[in-house]
Amino acid sequence: MSDEQVLATFYGDDDFPVQWEEGQRELFWVHDDLHIPNPISPMYADIGGWWLKCDYMFRRFGTPFAADWISKVVNGYVYTAAIPATPGLSAEASEYGTRYTPRVPLDPADPAELGAYMGWTLPYYAENFLDWWRDRLRPEMEHNFVRFDEYDYDGASLVELAILLEDAIDMHDRHWSIHWVLNFAQFSSTMALNAAVAAAKGEGDHSALMGRLQSSTVNRNWDSIEELWQIKEGLKKEQGEVARAFERPTAGDVLRALQGSDAGRAFLAEHIEPYQKAFGFKSMYAHEFSFRTWREDPTPIIEAIRGYLESDYDYPAELQAVADDLEKAKAEVFEGVEPGPAREELERALELSLRMNPLTPDHHFYIDQGTNARVRLVLIAIGRTLVEADALDDAEDVMYLKYNELRRLMAGSNSFDAKELVGDRRDAREDAYEVRPRDWIGTATEESVGFPYWSLWAFPEKLNRPAPSHEGEIPGLPASAGVVEGTARVVLSAEQFGEVERDEIVVCRMTSPSWVVLFTKISGLVTDAGGMASHPAVVSREFGIPAVVGTSDATRRIKTGDRVRVNGSTGRVEIVGDVRTTPATSL
Repeated sequence: MSDEQVLATFYGDDDFPVQWEEGQRELFWVHDDLHIPNPISPMYADIGGWWLKCDYMFRRFGTPFAADWISKVVNGYVYTAAIPATPGLSAEASEYGTRYTPRVPLDPADPAELGAYMGWTLPYYAENFLDWWRDRLRPEMEHNFVRFDEYDYDGASLVELAILLEDAIDMHDRHWSIHWVLNFAQFSSTMALNAAVAAAKGEGDHSALMGRLQSSTVNRNWDSIEELWQIKEGLKKEQGEVARAFERPTAGDVLRALQGSDAGRAFLAEHIEPYQKAFGFKSMYAHEFSFRTWREDPTPIIEAIRGYLESDYDYPAELQAVADDLEKAKAEVFEGVEPGPAREELERALELSLRMNPLTPDHHFYIDQGTNARVRLVLIAIGRTLVEADALDDAEDVMYLKYNELRRLMAGSNSFDAKELVGDRRDAREDAYEVRPRDWIGTATEESVGFPYWSLWAFPEKLNRPAPSHEGEIPGLPASAGVVEGTARVVLSAEQFGEVERDEIVVCRMTSPSWVVLFTKISGLVTDAGGMASHPAVVSREFGIPAVVGTSDATRRIKTGDRVRVNGSTGRVEIVGDVRTTPATSL
């Protein structure tokens, strides 16, 4: 690696020390704040990571720019590195508690020559994947879920649960293989559309338009919102005891009131429990086993309905606004583009990209959320059984064990004090929350930073992000156009959802589909993580909310009650005061 190729290096310092294994310093490692912005649990790091099946994606498509993807936990935070398709490259990694050496090609000719294979097959994936998803892949996953959803966890022995965990891991691996075929096909179709837009309309910043073209109005995310809206509409018409319960100040108060009356219990049985079974396999951060799901705790569902009643949320109008904006964006794509080969290529690229749009929220629903949630529920069932055996103090403690530690504990062959080990790791994870993770570590080169997927983490933009022009400014990346000024609400846990007031500006590390319940009442969004194609950016555009993403440290610099100005067009956030009484205003 020549000095000319190196853009920057960071190998650790006193504030953020890094322990390096063989071959790791030469790689470009990115903090995975997109999926896991918080310190990771040992169990998820061992068996649940999305990166475990990336080698399958690279092999299947014959990608010339990468052959594998590995992870590294540094000071409690997950960093991942893409492995170039370079014969002979070696770097230490681990999977399921064992040493793992990333896969790289044996034949030096493969990367360059297989690139043609990738380019030849990708249009076929883009054209057909929506049909494959609906007719074959989604039914396969739904069938797999039935076993876990109908399983008698309370009646199962520990050995039966141990075998079920292995089956859940097999399901996880299969579903994430599907995920990466879908994701790469979709990502490639979006990149092809970017190139076609640039070729037809000229070089320039088309990112805002491209973001609008990723919207979808038919997917499971909207289905979940519609169901909540229908429940809210029923309560509006009822105007009785159950509706009055939702006037309580918090979701917990509402839930207790419902549980305390016959009418309330009937409402829970007829509306909330079916919703949990259909849409409850999600949590605040789906890419981590240590967050409770809505299936286990209905409080976030109650809070969503309470918020919908408070704001009188209009689902049909919201959906129509998204549909109208998508049609406008499709028309804008062709403005100024003359008939000819460039326009024909643009039409084709747009058609293929639009066909893939519903798959972003749908794959989150079935894989990122649904599959990970089922693995969590098996682990929690094991945890409950180990608590009964006095091997652990709390069912959640299984998340602080590693995969083989849990198996040894279940079999009674452990040589460690599980309770003491869990206590030490809980303390270490709490301490890690006080550490500010670096955006990246290792060696940044033009080639490594140019890995296409890093755009989802806002690279190379984060490397080139300008410094603040004054003390109160927080630079980020433009995600959803518009300017809004209002009161900030820093949200770091699901328990804080109920504290969010109408027209406040939410400041958080990252969002996931479970956060959508807040988008109906907030006026703006600021996140530490994400790029133009990340969840907070896409959903903010759908709801017409100004948003800035990829700030890295907004949650540390902004406090609840600060008055902030969010410019979603320039990617700038300013702290302009601490007044809490003035309502947010669009500028």
